Parts: sequence; C-alpha cells; structure tokens
Amino acid sequence: MAYALHPLHTFALHNQCQNLVKITHLEQLYTQSFSSPFCLLGEGSNTIFLNDYHGTVIKMATKGITITPRETDTLISVAAGENWHALVSYLLDKNLPGLENLALIPGTVGASPVQNIGAYGVELSKFVESVEYFDIHSKKLVCLTNAQCEFGYRDSVFKHGLKNKAVITRVLLALPKQWQPVLSYGPLKQLTNVTPRAVFEHVIQTRNSKLPDPYTLPNAGSFFKNPIITNQQLATLLKQFPDAPYYAYGQNEHKVAAGWLIDNANLKGYRVAGIEVHRQQALVLVNHGNSEGKDLIAMITYIQHVVHSRYNILLEHEVRLINTTDECYIQGDVTQ
Repeated sequence: MAYALHPLHTFALHNQCQNLVKITHLEQLYTQSFSSPFCLLGEGSNTIFLNDYHGTVIKMATKGITITPRETDTLISVAAGENWHALVSYLLDKNLPGLENLALIPGTVGASPVQNIGAYGVELSKFVESVEYFDIHSKKLVCLTNAQCEFGYRDSVFKHGLKNKAVITRVLLALPKQWQPVLSYGPLKQLTNVTPRAVFEHVIQTRNSKLPDPYTLPNAGSFFKNPIITNQQLATLLKQFPDAPYYAYGQNEHKVAAGWLIDNANLKGYRVAGIEVHRQQALVLVNHGNSEGKDLIAMITYIQHVVHSRYNILLEHEVRLINTTDECYIQGDVTQ
C-alpha cells in the first residue's frame, strides 16, 4: 500500500512512500523493523521528499512535558513529538523564559537538536542538558550530554555518527532562572520594553512579516544556511559589496546572510516550474504546485551557481532532501 507524502512535509511535493508508521508510545520502537530504508520525520518542516520513497516513513508523535525546578535553573524534559513553538509559548506562560528568540520555528522538539535550530542570535545548544535516543542496533535508550551531541552551526552528531542509528525520543533543556535577553540580531536591537514576552512577540511579528505560512503557500522555511567565511574572505566581499550583512562567528570567521546574497543577485521571483524564490524573502523557496523533485534540484543548483559566480561563496542547503531510499545532498557544478 502506498501513502501520500505531500500532507507530511510542508513543501508538499506529490510523492508517495511504501509504509507509514506513527510512533505515539516508545514501546512501539522496540518492535519496529529498521531493516529496510526508513526516514524519521517530525512535522516535515525541514524535509522534502524529492521522489517516491521506497521505504518506511516513521513519524514521531510522542507527547509529554515535565518541569523540574533546580537551584539555579529549571530542567524541562520534553517528548520528541511535541511541537517546538507550542513548547516555547507554554514555558513562557509558566514564567520560564529563555527560548523566546526561537519562537515560531516550525517542527517538533525531537527534530530540534538534529540541526541545532537557531534564530536571532540564539542556538538550541545553549540550553540542551542532554538528548535521549533509542539506539536502533542495541534497542536501548541512550542519553547524550550536550558535549556528546557535538553541536555546530545547524549541525550535530545526529547528522553524522548517529545518522540512521538513533531515534531521538526526548530532549532535556536547562533554562537559567536569571534571564538574560539576547538582542544582538537585527530588529531586536530596537526593542525598548525588554521583557521575555516582548521579545517573543517581536520575533513572531518579524518572522510572520518575512516568512510565508507553509500551510498556505508550501515551503520549507529558510532553505540555505548562512555561509561561514574567514575574516579575509569577508574583507574581500565587503570591498565589492559594502552593504553585505555579516555577523561574527568565533574569532576568525563571520556568518554572511544567505538571503541577502540571493536577493542582491536579483534572484527574487526566479522560477523553475512551480518552484519560486519567494518575492518577499529570498531565503525561502515556495512551491506553487505542478512541480517535481527535478525542478527543485534545478532551482538549487542554479542559485548555487549564481551566488558562487557573483561572490565566490558556496551555498549549502539547510533543508533535508530525501531521494528514493536515503538523504541526499545537492551541490551543483558552480563553475559552469
């Protein structure tokens, strides 16, 4: 039996999978077969199925939030299937701030450590105490410390050493009782009434003004990573493009805004079949329909080529792309 995939991922390409399993209780993982190709899925906001998937899609839908006050912080234990934004809002209602910069990021809590979600100067890794996962080989629950998660920019051990070996079941977050606002990014700098609620609402307002609702106009959010370049590369870039936005990243590197690179290359509105560079936010690709995986691949490779030829910077897609049996990575020939 085939199952439609377009309702399961927000980019909504019309493909199918062979099997679909919804995990609502951890006990199901112990009897689930992982022998054939499988794809773990939360809400599908950062995953696109390029073709019919010849395997099983395993959708994590476990629920549960536990709050434990400690001396200097509060421990929040959250099941993988909980909605991320709903968690941020729920904790704020309980006067537990800290995650407000990460408001309105789509997806589940279980997916959040995989790419170390981040926005407006804050990354999830700042708050992770540990991540619990189901080890597919040993069929046991394992707990990783923050350091063992090997967090990086949109990166973690779950993309590398534990890829296809682990099912994240729970995330434990430590929120300091002494709240420290992070206002270093863009629109947050203008805030005068600085409270957790004000930051939360301003982030939501900003995201809504920039990013189309994926349930109205199918998209997968920010499509490309902000490239990290050396200080020397930045100096070269700014000589030619003094308006390019950039942010310090460690001692010797800077992040450059991928959306600006695409926008400044006049790619807003560029279209392949029904796939378009969004006219309000160049970092987002939208799907108007009547599109296939090959159209999306053509769009990605064209953007990579134009950006590289203009700025000598390689763009990497942030969104997870799934082909017939596995995740794949698109890096077109930028020298063409």
